[in-house]
Amino acid sequence: QVQVVESGGGLVQAGGSLRLSCAASGRTFSSYVMGWFRQAPGKEREFVAVISWSSGRTSYADSVKGRFTISRDNAKNTVYLQMNSLKPEDTAVYYCAAGLRGGTTRYEYDYWGQGTQVTVSS
Repeated sequence: QVQVVESGGGLVQAGGSLRLSCAASGRTFSSYVMGWFRQAPGKEREFVAVISWSSGRTSYADSVKGRFTISRDNAKNTVYLQMNSLKPEDTAVYYCAAGLRGGTTRYEYDYWGQGTQVTVSS
């Protein structure tokens, strides 16, 4: 079993920055990958970014490329999402997830955090 807990959300004005953290605990497997998803009101949960624990390889949704950066600290069992140049359309509940496959759909992940709210105002 793996538990993940997000933190770092809040209210920020357009153009500002936030850094989200995802702390993982429990059994950790080298093959697991960590992903960030977000869900805005009235929208389906969408992929944001993913990182491999073992290799550090990353992938991003087109909507956040150049603005968001996913990273990990293996010693701390923590994954980060640095969000810069935030836009109102980035407003959503952000979720951290762990899975054996990774990928860009929520069905490829096995363990989910509770979510953290990010609100971007103009």
